Amino acid sequence: MKTSRRLIATGVPGLDELLHGGVVAGNNILVEGSPGAGKTTMGLQFLHHGAAELGEAGVIVAFELDSEKIFRDAEGFDLGLSALVDSGRLHIVHASPAVILDDLRSGGGVLEQTIRDMQARRLMIDGLTPLKLFARTRETSFREDIYLLSDALARLGVTTFVTAEFADDERHTLADERFVFDTILRMSRVDRGRSVHRRLEIVKSRGQDFVSGRHTMRITPGRGVVVYPRAISQQRVAVGHTTAPPRDDAPITAGSAAFDALLGGGLLPGSCTLSTGISGTGKTVAGLQFLMRNAALGRRGLLVTLDESPEQIVRNARRLGFPIEQSIASGLVEILYESPLELETDVHFDHVLRAVDALGARCVVFDSLAVYQSADPAEITDFLYALSASMKARGITSVMNFESPEMLGLSQISQELKGSHLVDNIVLLSYVEISTRLRRAILVPKVRGCANRQETHEFVIGPGGIHILDPHDGSAAGTDSVPQLPFDAYYGLLARSPTRQAPAIEKAVRQGDELDNGQPGP
Repeated sequence: MKTSRRLIATGVPGLDELLHGGVVAGNNILVEGSPGAGKTTMGLQFLHHGAAELGEAGVIVAFELDSEKIFRDAEGFDLGLSALVDSGRLHIVHASPAVILDDLRSGGGVLEQTIRDMQARRLMIDGLTPLKLFARTRETSFREDIYLLSDALARLGVTTFVTAEFADDERHTLADERFVFDTILRMSRVDRGRSVHRRLEIVKSRGQDFVSGRHTMRITPGRGVVVYPRAISQQRVAVGHTTAPPRDDAPITAGSAAFDALLGGGLLPGSCTLSTGISGTGKTVAGLQFLMRNAALGRRGLLVTLDESPEQIVRNARRLGFPIEQSIASGLVEILYESPLELETDVHFDHVLRAVDALGARCVVFDSLAVYQSADPAEITDFLYALSASMKARGITSVMNFESPEMLGLSQISQELKGSHLVDNIVLLSYVEISTRLRRAILVPKVRGCANRQETHEFVIGPGGIHILDPHDGSAAGTDSVPQLPFDAYYGLLARSPTRQAPAIEKAVRQGDELDNGQPGP
């Protein structure tokens, strides 16, 4: 006989997304974690959501906590359990493990009668440890007690949430309850220096698919437990205030006509550009110029900054002549700033998607990827893939800034950052040393779908942002002429690898080879 499967929402933000809508009705859920991990808080959210939002009455079995402590803890997360108890939608049963087990074994006890009288659909047992200790005192099989509990609750038709203490170093322990329960959620803590980050993992959930992996979790005042799916799993289509991404393939400006020419005509909608260079070469300026120029054309833009505060961004933009304050006031540009200290990439990723969707952004600048790399080096490649894929799914044209460790030229983008294959375009910004002066240079070595001009050009930063100079007379719109040197008077941007020699040395070697009639030089 074919039975229907029904999912019920847990009410825990982010968890139902991982479970693709909720947990299978009737499943017995085990939530394990160390003391203070948030197990009881999550269980109270589960009961509150059912009773307050879905009209499903619930029962709490408390072995250790009294009602006043339960109510006090719930009030800190705006759950209001006392009102649910007063209205008859929630009931708290205080009993010992011996009473509960005897009642379930014989049938018709206080717990079973309470569930039937209330027509309860949700049950929480706060603490599996007292049941374990009770089994030890009787020298009986704890596994048999768990089977008894599971069978009795299945017969009563409730979805049960059970908490269990579990140390972070017990990852490979084969506890009896893990074989019996239908759904297992594991809470853990990750120490990073002096900070602690929380994680949640769905170990198993019978009868349904779920998003695997370790996801970021926070306990937030007023909300309780909030789960942030790991970024690679959050490749969602645009939601909320956004519309379908435009299908116009006409290039959009990168910030100026000269810059567009280097890119073969501009940036394709939905493309992702990596802009790399050492600090001070103009990455942030170029990003602002990209946003402001497109804002003037009616395209909304978001600047995601981890390096500079919004006040610094506005101040610097004002000095460059960008009308950023007016653009922010009119809703065309928005700045999302999050401190790099203790940054959690899954949480940040969720904030970015919400900001993008709420604004209806068509252009986004990320400044900079180096912070993401230092915050979570083990997950940086997956994070960048998720970030790029999510922007492209929304038809958003994005620019990602990355600080290169090399001052003069570039021999590689990064030893650790393996994400250059994920982007459509690469822009290299660098310093060039000419005699006793440093000048800025730009090169675009990669543009997907376009035969771009792979030439090194000098540029200056002034009012209006980056100005690429004419290679013949050193002029650019709005700037003074800069004297130019012959192209071969300095070494190019991609010729600064420590394994290569200076131009004069290579020229001497070539001349020596010619004198030796083609034989290799010394």
